[in-house]
Amino acid sequence: MSEAVKGPALQGVKKIVAVASGKGGVGKSTVTANLALALAAEGQRVGVLDADIYGPSQGMMFGVAPGTRPKTAGDKYFIPVEALGLQTMSMGYLVDENTAMVWRGPMAGSALQQLLTQTQWRELDVLLIDMPPGTGDIQLTLSQRAAVDGAVIVTTPQDIALLDAKKGIEMFNKVDIPVIGVVENMSTHICSQCGHEEAIFGAGGGDKIAADYDTELLGRIPLALPIRVQGDAGEPMVHAEPDSEYSQRFREIARTVIEKLAAAKQTEAPFINIMDD
Repeated sequence: MSEAVKGPALQGVKKIVAVASGKGGVGKSTVTANLALALAAEGQRVGVLDADIYGPSQGMMFGVAPGTRPKTAGDKYFIPVEALGLQTMSMGYLVDENTAMVWRGPMAGSALQQLLTQTQWRELDVLLIDMPPGTGDIQLTLSQRAAVDGAVIVTTPQDIALLDAKKGIEMFNKVDIPVIGVVENMSTHICSQCGHEEAIFGAGGGDKIAADYDTELLGRIPLALPIRVQGDAGEPMVHAEPDSEYSQRFREIARTVIEKLAAAKQTEAPFINIMDD
């Protein structure tokens, strides 16, 4: 692969974080939605860009009514759709929810570029980008068209998911995007009847991959029925039950992400002013 070319900063956005996974089905969109709300609860102005061109789901996650279309500014820019106090944009707002995006890679990349550069974000502290699974055109387009400050990798504990998560980390390393850390989703199953907790997908996978790639395990989110129910209802857990144990886990992850982004800013080369005595 050729040397990474960093994209430009997005107007109106201070920090960009990609939320990614190597494979589908690990709950990446659920983590993105709840992390966004957790960041907002920590005082951040947050936006969410649904970059899963083929299977956008954030509109449903945030309870946006089907058929909602973003307003435009000057026939050039999209105005983000407000949802649960966040600014959101998704390909799902531009097409019918039952329309299949039968596009080749370059077309999907072009669509992402338009969503990135033609959305009029307003004074965001953090923009979360919900990435599609894989390591292809969409990911490369993002790395070249926007100055991404870091990536959060979502995985489940089983070996097959960890294998693909490693590929995701390797991809971000190659395009010079730092990996903030790993979220182990569906870490354990909690029985809704008796409360028994069991690691049905295995244990320790998130810790191992974080150690292998010198990053951090940001947190573990259990496979719990309320998280799924609230997401399907358009009211993610952090919004619906902010004081629940599950919401507090997302809040802890959000605080770590904020700290990591701030630390990265502080490690930039200092300005040295040489003065005569």
